Amino acid sequence: MVADYLKIDKLCCGYGRSFNLKDVSVSLKQGVFAGIIGPNGSGKTTLFKGISGVLKAKSGKILLQNVDLGKLKLGEKARRVAVVSQFPDAADITVEDYVLLGRLPYRQSFQFFESARDRVIARKYMQLTGVFRHAKKLMSQLSGGEQQLAAIAQALTQEPELLLMDEPTSHLDITHQVQILNLIQRLNRETNLTVLMIIHDLNLAAEYCDFLIMMNNGDVHTMGAPLDVLNYKNIEDVYNTVVVTQNNPLSGKPAIFLVSEKVLKEVQERYKRSE
Repeated sequence: MVADYLKIDKLCCGYGRSFNLKDVSVSLKQGVFAGIIGPNGSGKTTLFKGISGVLKAKSGKILLQNVDLGKLKLGEKARRVAVVSQFPDAADITVEDYVLLGRLPYRQSFQFFESARDRVIARKYMQLTGVFRHAKKLMSQLSGGEQQLAAIAQALTQEPELLLMDEPTSHLDITHQVQILNLIQRLNRETNLTVLMIIHDLNLAAEYCDFLIMMNNGDVHTMGAPLDVLNYKNIEDVYNTVVVTQNNPLSGKPAIFLVSEKVLKEVQERYKRSE
């Protein structure tokens, strides 16, 4: 693994005077599967938009293999970094044509049609993600989970070094959540693809990610391996919610259990009576 493969150095970006990151610094190794977690309004999306270039940096740098992403031309950046949004565009375009859009950064001047190589690459990733059987369907005819898989196929067709994913499983059922995260985990391990995603579900983040960045109030509260980040103290400090944490007996990764207000009051009452 290459140390500091992706280096976020004192990044400040945001929305005028209303909300800005507080000089965030993070370093990721090549081939890591990393997750950005934190409550609503903590800065997850702002950090993600800063890395992807949607938000311009007010100060600081984002370096990929020591290259400043902010100084790359759009085409060159798109050949190195791919982004999967939370809600793929379900336009009236076939799945095949949608996936082939991932080859646009590789087109030469006055090249109006895809090359044979473009189609081979698109077919490879449609088959890998399981959407090749829908190649001739319109994107708008697919389910939410199938659209997300098509979006991942398009991103992989860019053949990026870094894959950025914005809550790829947030609106999906558990079957599609596991299907998508198993796919990304497999690609991460087999191709050494570096992955950074926003994810709300702490149990999914714990089980699939190697490295977690926990955001709070526009800054990094803590970061590291899931076992180091997802303990009850950090979660209760950042989310202001009582939880119980235990390790998954199979993976050894942390598992988080919520405690309802009703149960919490019952426990408190039992404790008072026992005193």
